[in-house]
Amino acid sequence: MNRLLNTPSVLTRTAPPWRALLALAALVLAAHTLVLQGSPKRFGPDLEPAARPPAKSFVTHRIEALPPEPTVPAPVASVPAKPIAKAAAKPVKKLLLEGKEAAAQQPRAQAAIELIAPEIPPTPEADAAPLAGEPTVPAGDSLPAPSTDLADGPADPAGSVPPLAPAASATAAPPAGPSQTPVTAMALPASARLSYAMNGSAKGLNYRADAELDWNNAGSSYDARMTVSALFLGSRSLTSRGQIGDQGLEPQRFSDKARSEVAAHFEPDKNLISFSANTPSVPWIKGAQDRVSVFLQLGGMLKGNPAGFPPGSSISMYTVGPRDADTWTFLVEAEETLKLPFGALNTVKLSRQPRREFDQKVEIWYAPALGYLPVRSKITQHNGDFVDQQLSALNKS
Repeated sequence: MNRLLNTPSVLTRTAPPWRALLALAALVLAAHTLVLQGSPKRFGPDLEPAARPPAKSFVTHRIEALPPEPTVPAPVASVPAKPIAKAAAKPVKKLLLEGKEAAAQQPRAQAAIELIAPEIPPTPEADAAPLAGEPTVPAGDSLPAPSTDLADGPADPAGSVPPLAPAASATAAPPAGPSQTPVTAMALPASARLSYAMNGSAKGLNYRADAELDWNNAGSSYDARMTVSALFLGSRSLTSRGQIGDQGLEPQRFSDKARSEVAAHFEPDKNLISFSANTPSVPWIKGAQDRVSVFLQLGGMLKGNPAGFPPGSSISMYTVGPRDADTWTFLVEAEETLKLPFGALNTVKLSRQPRREFDQKVEIWYAPALGYLPVRSKITQHNGDFVDQQLSALNKS
């Protein structure tokens, strides 16, 4: 073993094959040469301009179309155009929402006032009826309590009452024109202030209110005011002013005031009656009354000639509201004893029966013992709504 360790090792190295290396180098060199020869076409500098192939120029040609030859249209026989029928205009439907929208827009206070002083659309039927609130003074267009016809005022959606027409025949033809019962004698009552207790029903709602008639007889002139008021509901007033002549009251101005005022102006010199509401004027005739003066004029006629108006007779009077006018005809009925808040009184009853669909039935009681002042009035509408006004106190001037 020592022998083996002491023996120097001999490393055998094989000499590289030089020939093979040379051949490999020659092969690599030849390959590079081939690559370099072909590279100028792709990677080398551009060819000289002369060596470049000529660039092809792009030429565009514009081709203009020839104008079309003018063509002469062939003559066409004229055919008369057919008339185009115009489509009938569709009727414009009125929005009941004048009622419903207005009702939503108007404050509750207005609706409440209409309860004691409803307005009725200005229709001939409505106008013909007196208000049944005021015993003696027709509470113009709006005061049902003052027994005057509220037919003139436009209906308030929230509380207006439709034109009244209870009992009479709706088919009866209206009078041809204004008519008037001649005055045979006149004896107007002295000045007085009458207070009334009022109750009524409107659209199923019962209510109570107070009314007052302030009558001022100055001999040659007069002033009459009917006021209706209710707690929390508001008030409404109807006023008549004018002269006193041989045949009784001669109104000059009639007004109806609640939220706003509308008025009628009597112009005998022009033979017409005009309205502030811009409704058409109506003829003036001698003896024409308004919805307040009519009740006092009737009392004056009864007092002036009681025997001239027996039961069954009638009295016609051309009566003016704040927007139009109509003839009111009253039937004289038998005497009747009433028990009123004021006390028991013998009375003469006059009633206006409805002649058309929406007329009101108006009943008025006059007390001979009190100078034929109106002591009770009642208006009944075609739908059953009513207002009843009864004398509760009397102050004579």
